[in-house]
Amino acid sequence: MRKRQNNIFVGIDWILVLFFIILTFLGWINIYAASVTDASQGVLDFSTLYGKQLQWIGFSTIIIVIIIAIDSKFYERFSGVFYIISMLSLVGLFIFGSTVNGATSWYNLGGSSLQPSEFAKGATILALANYLNEPNRDLSNIKDQFSAFSILLLPAVLITLQPDAGSALIYFALIFVLYREGLPAIYLGLGFSAIALFLLTLYAGFTSSIIIVFSLITLFFVYLLNTKKFQLNREWPKVIVLYVFIGLFLFSVDYVFNNVFEQRHRDRFSIVLGKNVDTKGIGYNTNQSMLTIGSGGLTGKGFLEGDRTQGNFVPEQDTDYIFSTVGEEWGFIGSSAVIIIFIAFILRIIRVAERQKSKFSRVFGYSIATIFFFHFMINIGMVIGLLPTIGIPLPFFSYGGSSLWGFTILLFIFIRLDADRTYEW
Repeated sequence: MRKRQNNIFVGIDWILVLFFIILTFLGWINIYAASVTDASQGVLDFSTLYGKQLQWIGFSTIIIVIIIAIDSKFYERFSGVFYIISMLSLVGLFIFGSTVNGATSWYNLGGSSLQPSEFAKGATILALANYLNEPNRDLSNIKDQFSAFSILLLPAVLITLQPDAGSALIYFALIFVLYREGLPAIYLGLGFSAIALFLLTLYAGFTSSIIIVFSLITLFFVYLLNTKKFQLNREWPKVIVLYVFIGLFLFSVDYVFNNVFEQRHRDRFSIVLGKNVDTKGIGYNTNQSMLTIGSGGLTGKGFLEGDRTQGNFVPEQDTDYIFSTVGEEWGFIGSSAVIIIFIAFILRIIRVAERQKSKFSRVFGYSIATIFFFHFMINIGMVIGLLPTIGIPLPFFSYGGSSLWGFTILLFIFIRLDADRTYEW
């Protein structure tokens, strides 16, 4: 072990820094293309969306220097404080928050707005990493499982109540991190099964779904009986409980869909599942996004040459639908290149996470890899019509200071943790 040197940049993973620079630059270029109204306008016109984004990128460099300058142990020692402050900021929205697009997710700070849910991700995974780093933590233990789930569920519930169900989904994705750290695989199986059953019931209806599911389960048990790996005379109570539980779950889908989901969410699921084709109403944004991406062809129309982008055919093109700008102006080749860069970036985070000597750093690293992956996957999925529109930004691409700063903080705390992995204190 070496003692840490005074140079704060020693040990920095410059490959991750390079990915950050590339993605931020490409993001700003596309925000410029999606928001510029006059090519003669100056790049430094801070009254424009691209000008404001450039300001936020500049502030990000200050945030980066501060994060890198602070000892990495600081993030571990004060993780609980960060978590409490973050939860209080989410609670405060119900009293002091501003409502935008039906969600009370913002603090209005004069001429700017701040979305605390973007920063709650970092605080939550710091708290989770610190909890799992404590001695004798064992995720095969029910008590430790409950505590870990509670850390994730609190912000997810507060964000869902805003309501912003899309942002809350990211916290459920962190179950993959818990699985990496010893959570029994049955939780993943139950999660995937619940999602599959939910979608099947929405698509086929309760009656058809229960016939399909019960038939498959019965065939599975018949197979086990024939292979003599299952004895019905001994296990029949468990079988009955399984049938009843699945039946109740399928029966509850309609209630949840019609009474818990908002109308806009119901409409979007119906469109994705092919039950409702609405290209002029709730499905307008997605339809225009798909047309815009398709119009780019193989090589794209060229920078600032996208007539659909310049014609403002896609609403919210600088935020949720920013990838449609990439598709039109850069084409299939450019879109594929951006996807490859994102995948390489996430794989690099995973590789760096695996080399950590501290469980705290490893959990944090896998957590940010999960967050980046799900943002990337869901955003592009909804832009090309494979997933419902749920307001998930594309990291470093979508317009917004809160989003940019939130992702920057996540990445550079991890870079700081990694830089200090071989030093004594």
